Amino acid sequence: MSIYEARLARIREWMQVENVGVLLVTSPPNVYYLTGFDCHPHERFMALCLTDKGEQALFVPKLEKEEAQKTGFANIVTVSDTDDPMQKLRETLGDGPYGTLAVEKQHMTVARYEQLQTLFGDGKAAAAEDLLLGMRLRKDRAEAAIMRKAAEIADKAVEAGIAAIAIGKTEQELVAVVESTMMALGASGPSFTTIVLAGEKSALPHGSPGGRTIQKGDFVLFDLGALYEGYCSDITRTVVVGVVSDEQRKIYETVLAANLAGIAATQAGRPAKEVDQAARQVIEAAGYGEFFTHRVGHGLGIEIHEFPSMHGNNEQEMVPGMAFTIEPGIYVPGVGGVRIEDDVIVTEDGVEILTSYPKDLQIIPV
Repeated sequence: MSIYEARLARIREWMQVENVGVLLVTSPPNVYYLTGFDCHPHERFMALCLTDKGEQALFVPKLEKEEAQKTGFANIVTVSDTDDPMQKLRETLGDGPYGTLAVEKQHMTVARYEQLQTLFGDGKAAAAEDLLLGMRLRKDRAEAAIMRKAAEIADKAVEAGIAAIAIGKTEQELVAVVESTMMALGASGPSFTTIVLAGEKSALPHGSPGGRTIQKGDFVLFDLGALYEGYCSDITRTVVVGVVSDEQRKIYETVLAANLAGIAATQAGRPAKEVDQAARQVIEAAGYGEFFTHRVGHGLGIEIHEFPSMHGNNEQEMVPGMAFTIEPGIYVPGVGGVRIEDDVIVTEDGVEILTSYPKDLQIIPV
């Protein structure tokens, strides 16, 4: 049994328990997770359809037919730009009744759901999110191996970006170095929009790179990730150019201590909130609590932000295979910001840190 067949078998067990007649999986990440078909259909119809009778069909845009066939999926139904997707679905399912419909409520549009009601009636649909997110929460060995490679690419990309720092270079020029390095190392692209921020702009947690030039005394913050074989990495490192002030050093060392405290708090069987709390306590004790303005991290995998949310109220138990980021930060307006981020996977006896680029304070000579 392949990994995809095993995942689909678990889905079918859930359908039986929940008395679901038809499940439609429409979000590209979940379609990929269950079939290996990686596609972003834009406005076109794409869905994995499973029934309680054991039938299955993968609906794909007609122009993606050849890529879909490479997965070896047994029943591929193509939908052209002039086709009515609901008619295609009706032809595949046959005449009703179809029983309870399950969908990804957080992904499906109201317009698409109203179209489905022409087949399934106005009854309430079941939600499939908890099942799918729960399955994706635990990364298996194959997934972990891919994520290690994605993290390795990110490590080398941030190394290249830091090596390219020079007075007068722009943030955008450093972005170009980072992204070209990732592509040269085998990434299919960045896993999110690359961030490089200098000086006062580094105090913007998700600022936009632009024409700001590198100057002596700047913090330079790199936040980047590689998309590799469908899985994401996410790393942040911050350096100082030329000379460091006492305040900059204190901010940096506080964030580093918070990052290490979060890693130390990562343990199977403990609530996820303890990771955030451990990091936040370090920053608050140093007097910078008001300048740490976001959660300590987020789940990581096929999507750059996925389940779970690593915030200070999350009672969910950490389990082996759970992957997430640990990324405390301090952002002081007019001074600058520091964020230090690692990707981790919970293990049976601790934590594996996937990102390995050094975290000690670097003062870049100019």
